[in-house]
Amino acid sequence: MARALLIFNPAAARTDRDVVRSVARVFVDEGWEIDVAGTTRPGHAGQLARQGVDDRVDVIAIYGGDGTTMQAVEGIVGHDVPVGLIPGGTGNLLAGNLRLPRNPAAAARVVMHGVPRPIDLGRLHRDDGERYFAVACGAGFDAELMAGTTEGAKRRWGVWAYVAGVVKALGNIKVVQHRITVDGEVIEAEAATVLVANCREIMPPFLRLKKDIALDDGLFDVAVLNARTVLEGVELVGRLLTGRVSPSD
Repeated sequence: MARALLIFNPAAARTDRDVVRSVARVFVDEGWEIDVAGTTRPGHAGQLARQGVDDRVDVIAIYGGDGTTMQAVEGIVGHDVPVGLIPGGTGNLLAGNLRLPRNPAAAARVVMHGVPRPIDLGRLHRDDGERYFAVACGAGFDAELMAGTTEGAKRRWGVWAYVAGVVKALGNIKVVQHRITVDGEVIEAEAATVLVANCREIMPPFLRLKKDIALDDGLFDVAVLNARTVLEGVELVGRLLTGRVSPSD
């Protein structure tokens, strides 16, 4: 009998315990054995995922957002266990780029019957340890926007909390000097934000970078985005909405 570990984050914006039970029931009805574990603190998802590896589960399913997903991945890097995404967070950016169903039960069926797909994974060195990303990591405007969007706003407004944050911050965009090293080459650039992107869509399907960015090509794209005024900020958001952003914009 196939066995899955379902990790869920009770604090994620769209996570509902009734849905957790219904998702678990989908696995049971398909003949799977299912273990269910909820996170209780930051970083707990990684510990739960590693325990799942030690328990030799066939798949680790994560019902939550991108934060819960990447914390779980951090716990099992280097181990050959498939990870299945069941969107339950605010943006669900990775799930959106993979075009997974937003309906939890439908996503659970993909976990059981879908074909595993390898994707690239980025690693970030920080003062508090190593972190990983599958969509993008950023410095500047992007990072400040993510940090400034409260859990309360995300639970109330969902992805529109980020959109409201973008509009609110347009009048306070700061352009600073960045030093970027790509394949050993150092680049100095003024920018409002710098993104290291693994996925084309940074807010699926609304905000998009250039078309040829792929999450499984073994490459990361560096996007240097500049906007010194409100008008330039609006123009940049417009280009993001229409996918007309190149790495040097």
